[in-house]
Amino acid sequence: MADRSTGAWVKSSYSNAGQNCVEVAGIATRAGLIGVRDAKDKGGPAILLEPAAWASFVDEVRSGRLRR
Repeated sequence: MADRSTGAWVKSSYSNAGQNCVEVAGIATRAGLIGVRDAKDKGGPAILLEPAAWASFVDEVRSGRLRR
């Protein structure tokens, strides 16, 4: 299990002052996972992604294919 307290959490530059805030972090595990969590609930759950899955997600967001 990853220790979520060891990552340097950074708020997304796309987060707004309202309710849509996410943070990402590199988590200290042997697998080098990427954590994603709700910035308003720092003690809540986090999604842990492998680097390849994170890269695919970022590519989809940048392309504009992931819209509401």
